[in-house]
Amino acid sequence: MNVINFMALRWPAAALSLALILTSIGSLVVNELEWGLDFTGGTLVEVEYADSADLSTIRTTLDAEGYEGALVVSFGTDRDVLIRLPVGTSDEQGAALLSILQDSSEVAVELRRIEFVGPQVGEELREQGGLAMLLALGLVMLYIAFRFQLKFALGAVGALAHDVIIVLGFFSLFGFEFDLTVLAAVLAVIGYSLNDTIVVSDRIRENFRKLRRTDPIEVINQSLTETLGRTLVTSLTTLLVLISLALVGGEMIRGFALALLVGIFVGTYSSIYVAANLLIALGVSKDDLIIPIKEGEDEADLLLDP
Repeated sequence: MNVINFMALRWPAAALSLALILTSIGSLVVNELEWGLDFTGGTLVEVEYADSADLSTIRTTLDAEGYEGALVVSFGTDRDVLIRLPVGTSDEQGAALLSILQDSSEVAVELRRIEFVGPQVGEELREQGGLAMLLALGLVMLYIAFRFQLKFALGAVGALAHDVIIVLGFFSLFGFEFDLTVLAAVLAVIGYSLNDTIVVSDRIRENFRKLRRTDPIEVINQSLTETLGRTLVTSLTTLLVLISLALVGGEMIRGFALALLVGIFVGTYSSIYVAANLLIALGVSKDDLIIPIKEGEDEADLLLDP
C-alpha cells in the first residue's frame, strides 16, 4: 500500500483551521445567530390553501395589515404555507391572521395549527441547547480518555469543538435561521465526527503497538491511509442523502440538512487533519500506548491484544 503523506500538509491545514475558526468566532460576535422562533419567541401559523398559494401576495397582504416582519414560506406542497410572526405578536393577532388570509383569498384557507412561544421559553431553550453541546463535548472527552488515552481525548474534543464552531459560524455568516432542528443537526455532527475520530484513533493506537520503531508522523500517515477508504465512502453516501434533503426536503428541514452538510465536510477534514495534528502537537508517542510487558508474557501476544 502506498502511504499518503497527509502530515506534510499539517501546517497549511492548521492555518486553514485557524482562519475558519477566527472567521466563525468573529461572525458570531458581530452578527450573532439568526435565532428562529423556537429561541426568540413569537407565533407560528400553519395554513393549507385549496389551490396553489401565492407567497408574494400573502406577504403583501400581511404587510398591509400591520404584520411587518412576518416570515412566509411554503413547505411540503405548494398549498401548504407556514407563517412565522415575530416576538411581540399577541395571541389575538395570530388568531385573526386566518380571517385576513381567508378574506384576501379566492380559495378556501384552512388552519392546520397555531403555536405561541414566549420569549422566556426561547431564552431557556438557548441556555439548555448550549449546555447540551458542552455536556456532549465533556462526555466525549471522558470516554476517549478512558477508551484510549488523554492525548487522544484532547485531540478528539479539539476536533469536535472545531467542527461545532465552524458550523455555527457558517449559519451566522450567511444569516441562515438557527432553530431547534439546526441544534439537533449540530449535536448529530458531534456524533458523526466522533465516530470518524474514534476509527482513526483506534487504527493509530493499533499501528503504534505494531510499528514500534516507526516515527509517530509515519504511523499517523499510515493509519490515515488505511482508514481513508472507509472515511470517504461513509461521507459520500451520507452526503448524497443530505443533498437530496436540502434540495427537495422542503423549508422545514432545509436548515437541518445544511447544518449536516457543512458538518460532514468539516468533520471529515477534522478527523484527518485536526485530531491527528493535535496528537502530534501534544507529542504522542509509542510510550503512551505500548502495553507493558510483564515477566513470563510473550510480546507477540500483547501486540495482538485489542
